[in-house]
Amino acid sequence: MRRASFHPHPATRAAIAVLVGGFVLLPMLATVEFTLRDGDSHSLVHWAAILDPAKAATYKPIWVGLTNSMVLMFVTVAVVLLLLAPTMILVNLRFPRLRRSMEFVALLPISIPAIVLVVGLTPIYLVIGHTLGTGAWTLAFAYGITVLPFAYRAIQASIEAVNLATLAEAARSLGASWPTVVWRVLAPNLRGGLLAASLIAVAVVLGEYTIASLLNRQNLQTALVLVNRQDSYVSVIFSLLALLFCFLLLLVIGRTGNLGAVRGKER
Repeated sequence: MRRASFHPHPATRAAIAVLVGGFVLLPMLATVEFTLRDGDSHSLVHWAAILDPAKAATYKPIWVGLTNSMVLMFVTVAVVLLLLAPTMILVNLRFPRLRRSMEFVALLPISIPAIVLVVGLTPIYLVIGHTLGTGAWTLAFAYGITVLPFAYRAIQASIEAVNLATLAEAARSLGASWPTVVWRVLAPNLRGGLLAASLIAVAVVLGEYTIASLLNRQNLQTALVLVNRQDSYVSVIFSLLALLFCFLLLLVIGRTGNLGAVRGKER
């Protein structure tokens, strides 16, 4: 017996699209309008001020914070892809009894407030400061913990959608080594989850303020707060650009995932 499928009316879909689009676009349009204000009119004077050499000293913290955040993005994504993902694959293939324990540990940080997390990490960062230095890139260790619950669920959803054991056994029976199995067989089948986890990591790095501020590290958000005291327009401009960057990255990741799915079906 066939199950009845529910398809919303085109008018309903259009209304939902309008509501969701308005919820997302209206704040962005209001932000753009704010950055264009020039007295009683509108102009690009605040956007042009970003590249004004006379104000380079004022905006220097933003460029430093942006550079630090870019480095943090790469390091945090590397932690997710090179540490978390292989560990999850190993647990699902070789130690399935540990899945519940790993899930509990991975989801635990979502229940811990950032300020409490910093209190626990402070002694650890004192050691890190003496051994690895006090560079902003060391925040990636804390961000790896912060992003852990979200990245775990994204990757686990992809793992549950494919039969890892069958793929791994087939590759091993053909003589592939374990690094080859993970890199060339399993990773392409988990592309969607890995890309989603990477996007989440990027979003966390670009939007995080509390941990960086309390650990006395400079990233984009702490720099924006600092510059906002002197020029609120520029801080809003960079916040808008960071949001647009995440949105474009989401589109690219979604497009890449769709192309990968289409190529997989064609094979």
